[in-house]
Amino acid sequence: MSKLPGPELPDLQDHLHDLGAFLREQRQNAKLSLRQLSELAGVSNPYLSQIERGLKKPSAEILQQLARGLEVSAETLYVRAGILDERPVAAYEGPSVLEAIAKDPALTNRQRAVLVDIYESFVRPDATADPAPTTATTSKEK
Repeated sequence: MSKLPGPELPDLQDHLHDLGAFLREQRQNAKLSLRQLSELAGVSNPYLSQIERGLKKPSAEILQQLARGLEVSAETLYVRAGILDERPVAAYEGPSVLEAIAKDPALTNRQRAVLVDIYESFVRPDATADPAPTTATTSKEK
């Protein structure tokens, strides 16, 4: 068994501990026992226990099996294990939402105005909206 260089060991241990804690949390959230997940993923119960405790580094294949059993993304587990670097989400380079609404030939002017109002209410929740009319009567008031 090869030894890892000293400076990398703490980083590896952090990844293994983080991965194990994440797997345990996902398993518990899915209301699965260790045994149930080991059966779903096709790994041994003791091996899964060692992974959860941060004692073993699973291969990408084992992580994929665990992801399938937990119904989570394998990429998420790869990042937690230190196999993949977390990728930042690429910036959107298309037209803005407001430009797309303005240029859509299928929309009427009224539809454009409503869509803009709705969109702005989501991206600017602090913007003051027109208060809803309060004169409507409910069936209880009749």
